[in-house]
Amino acid sequence: MKVGKLLHTRYRVNDLERTVTFYRDILGLTEVKRHKSPRGSELVFLQANGSEELIEICFLPGSEPVKCQADLTHLAFAVDSLAEFEKHLAQHGLKFSDGPTPSGSGTIAFVDAPEGYEIELIQKK
Repeated sequence: MKVGKLLHTRYRVNDLERTVTFYRDILGLTEVKRHKSPRGSELVFLQANGSEELIEICFLPGSEPVKCQADLTHLAFAVDSLAEFEKHLAQHGLKFSDGPTPSGSGTIAFVDAPEGYEIELIQKK
């Protein structure tokens, strides 16, 4: 028995709207759906252009605050130009937290999302 395709990845956050705004306005993801789970979690599902997999942003009222350990996990997205993306970040008062750095797959850079989750940006060769 094997599992099927990956459907979504979940990240729990302290500030739902701040995080959704980052993913939507900075990364350009589209909000696909929003609802409350039977356990009371507020859920927002986002999708990157050209991707089938969703990212689930979860706020669970009354839970312990999220503390994202450094270098624990990250999401990686393709970009056409890291130089242009860096300009886009600057327009929003943000900057890369690491890079750009040449790698085997092209050039990579990182930006920190709210709560400290890392976002890897890859400009392919």
